[in-house]
Amino acid sequence: MTSGDVALGFWTHDEGYQKFFENGIPDADAATDFRYALDVTRAGAADLVTKLLAQAVAGRATPDVIGIEVGQFPRLQRGDLAERLLYDWTDRIAPLGDNLLQARRAPYTKDGKLYALDSDTPMVVYYLREDLFSQFGLPTDVGSWDELAQVGARAAADHDVALGVLAAGSDLGQIVQGYEMLLRQRGGAFFDADEQLVLDSPEAVEVLQFVVDGLRSGFITTVNDFYGASVQAGLKSGRIAGMWMASWYAAFGLKPNVPEQSGLWRLRALPTWSGGGFATAAAGGTGFAVGVDQPETQAAADFVASTWITPEGQVRRFQELTYLPTLRSVFDSPKLEVPDEYFGGQQTIDVFRAIVDDVPDYYQSPDSSILTDVLSGHLISAYRGDETPAQAIKGAVADFANQAGR
Repeated sequence: MTSGDVALGFWTHDEGYQKFFENGIPDADAATDFRYALDVTRAGAADLVTKLLAQAVAGRATPDVIGIEVGQFPRLQRGDLAERLLYDWTDRIAPLGDNLLQARRAPYTKDGKLYALDSDTPMVVYYLREDLFSQFGLPTDVGSWDELAQVGARAAADHDVALGVLAAGSDLGQIVQGYEMLLRQRGGAFFDADEQLVLDSPEAVEVLQFVVDGLRSGFITTVNDFYGASVQAGLKSGRIAGMWMASWYAAFGLKPNVPEQSGLWRLRALPTWSGGGFATAAAGGTGFAVGVDQPETQAAADFVASTWITPEGQVRRFQELTYLPTLRSVFDSPKLEVPDEYFGGQQTIDVFRAIVDDVPDYYQSPDSSILTDVLSGHLISAYRGDETPAQAIKGAVADFANQAGR
């Protein structure tokens, strides 16, 4: 099919994505030879990939466009699944060059081929309650994590306030995510570009030791998860006055949990590691993929290209969904300069502009879920003092090797 009316099977886990693409139909109609309609299916992020695989095995229709949450993509990295089911964007995006950030290609790359286009450059920043920092005389501009840990220990001892948060409940992914954000900023990683485990590193032990020391001093506190009742209680009581989290946490964590604290929060770049590393890390994201070798493949690829990776589309995505661009040039658009009243009128884009050129790549593996399962347990063991950080990392690596057969 090369032109005309087309109804695309569109699968997503999020109503916001559905509305964004529906609003983009006029742009796609104008930019392509097609006139679009969307046949939308919404389900949980994991369920979408499960259904995709089941439909493919059964020889039934698979979606023309599917949003794949970043943590679900490893399921398609096994064998040749990605190649058989998903359109290869590599040649299509080649004219964009480095403008399409490599850091946001890496999570959806398999054997050097790109199979989905990310929704966001979800940089990790530091969120702080400016009023509490002021009330307790805490500096908001400390340069290093070591300095913040010292400030945090004093704040915990003198005011019963924590300046960092980790998840320690039943959600294994969140347990790992809180640690992983710091590890990636430090320059460590879980997997490399060849899908090989690289967790066993001095950086992994250093960051875990930092976290364990922070828990002991009270600089860091734990919650069941980053979104539910326990974190809400900490935020509402003022017990939590600071935390490192990704850019999307403003919309999905802070604003829904403590809307009454509008104007009190600020965000800033992360403190730096004395041993080196990056200005930030990336956490999360959803990549939009197109089904390959289907009658509507060209129409679907044209639709995503004309709505998702154009400068205009990325500005609209920021305005409608608050997700940061994946095109470097769009960060310089004045249309992103929108004061955020929740952050006291702060131009938050200024923070992200300053660090976007120092985002590390994020590679995954077909066995990512195995690592999450084993590492989460060892992290909790280290938090409790049952293992040293070095023992926890060695234990996670050994358990991964046993379970993954590596």
